[in-house]
Amino acid sequence: MKTFLPPLGIQEERKVLEEMQGGSLEARNTLIVRNMRLVAHIVKKYQNADEDMEEMISIGTIGLIKAVLTFQPEKGSRLSTYAARCIDNELLMHLRNLRKVSREVSIYEPIGTDKEGNQINFMDIIESDEPDVVEIMDKNSKIRYLKKILPKILTEREQEIIVLRYGLMDDKPVTQKQIANRLGISRSYVSRIEKRALGKLRAGMENIQTGLKNFPSQS
Repeated sequence: MKTFLPPLGIQEERKVLEEMQGGSLEARNTLIVRNMRLVAHIVKKYQNADEDMEEMISIGTIGLIKAVLTFQPEKGSRLSTYAARCIDNELLMHLRNLRKVSREVSIYEPIGTDKEGNQINFMDIIESDEPDVVEIMDKNSKIRYLKKILPKILTEREQEIIVLRYGLMDDKPVTQKQIANRLGISRSYVSRIEKRALGKLRAGMENIQTGLKNFPSQS
């Protein structure tokens, strides 16, 4: 990680803030540059989040810039105190958005087809708005089929995470963080196992369907 300049002293910071309020762009840039060490310090909290640290520095810098532009010294707090909250919020929002996109991709991504040749993805299984009886039967049929092939394709740990993650046991999906706490492992490790399991499911179900197509029919 880069080496950053030390922060300004209290009196020095007050003077630069006054210059910025007077319209000085140089003063604004000074406040940003001299608080980059704070960004790096806060980013370190997220070093286990499986994200590129340089990217996280960039995101944190956005939070710092917002802090510098909206800081109100008359309220009595230090810029660093206010900026720390802004930086943290920006990083958390970034991570939430990444996880939301990742989950949307995983639940919409097809994992194979059922025995009738219909494409299956987890959205078919975990979502339905007031389904009718036919939809309920179809959903239950897909869940039974999926449960049947899980042991043939996934390890016990992978099965456990997929079943919990997508609510295949009680129709209540569980977050990666909740699974991590339950199993005593990191959230990033849960994410890696989930991604690997989905890939194995896709490949495994494709092989099963190929085998069925190539199996000679009896007449």
